[in-house]
Amino acid sequence: MLRVTPTQPAPRATRRLYAPYCIFLLILLAAAPLSGDPVPAWEAVARHLPGDALALLGPAGKSPDHENRFLHAVATLDNPPLTEAKLTDVAAQLTDLARGDDEIADAAAYLTGRLYQVHFPTPDPVRAAHAYEQLAARHPQSYWAQLGLVKLGVLQLYVLAESATPAARIAVAESLLPRLTVPELRRDLHIVIGRAKLFHGRPLPEVLEQLVAADRIGGLAGVPRADLQVQIAELSLRAGDWPQADVYYRRFLDENEVDARAYQVKQKLAVIAPHLAARQDAP
Repeated sequence: MLRVTPTQPAPRATRRLYAPYCIFLLILLAAAPLSGDPVPAWEAVARHLPGDALALLGPAGKSPDHENRFLHAVATLDNPPLTEAKLTDVAAQLTDLARGDDEIADAAAYLTGRLYQVHFPTPDPVRAAHAYEQLAARHPQSYWAQLGLVKLGVLQLYVLAESATPAARIAVAESLLPRLTVPELRRDLHIVIGRAKLFHGRPLPEVLEQLVAADRIGGLAGVPRADLQVQIAELSLRAGDWPQADVYYRRFLDENEVDARAYQVKQKLAVIAPHLAARQDAP
């Protein structure tokens, strides 16, 4: 079964909105022109040149500008080697920046959660979850808060409350869905929950409910979209939902004629055809 990796498209740049890029961060940070000074450093980060960005910025502690301090933290995270001492220093910088009340503060709070979730040699999922929850409580409609809820869902499904049953884990993650108002992030959590249901051996109709909901929201393109189509088709085939399998296999073929999987998909359609014909002939 093909895995579907959720993607997080960056929001549009409006006012002072940024979309940070660093290792394990899923979106590129490209600055809108503000004071002028940070722009070359942002461009260096966008070109995967964090060392150049840090050289342009100078020591983080000497800049009173919180934008520069945030950029310094982002560039540091993308500039190996990442020692535990360096990560601890970045965490302190981000925690301080997160005390603000603007877009940079929200992004810093989100990155704090990511630091504890995946960057430290020994992750601290409880601390990461706390960072995401605090951000969502302060600014629930912030893009960064909503992105954090998706990450929180992953933690709830696989890491936190290890004694909980799979059903309990899934229920907690599903309770986050109504809080997501950014369509592509709600889509991503549907995919995460669907994959978790498959992992935990839940009935296929429950898995498909989540994946089809994600597909209806839309917004995926290229390989992630093709993977989702094939995954829905394959699981529908296993579940005996011939019409749905037929629809998703055909969508895949219409959009991916040169994909290496096209031949196999055509073989699956040949298997499905008699079942669809039998349904039509049934009284």
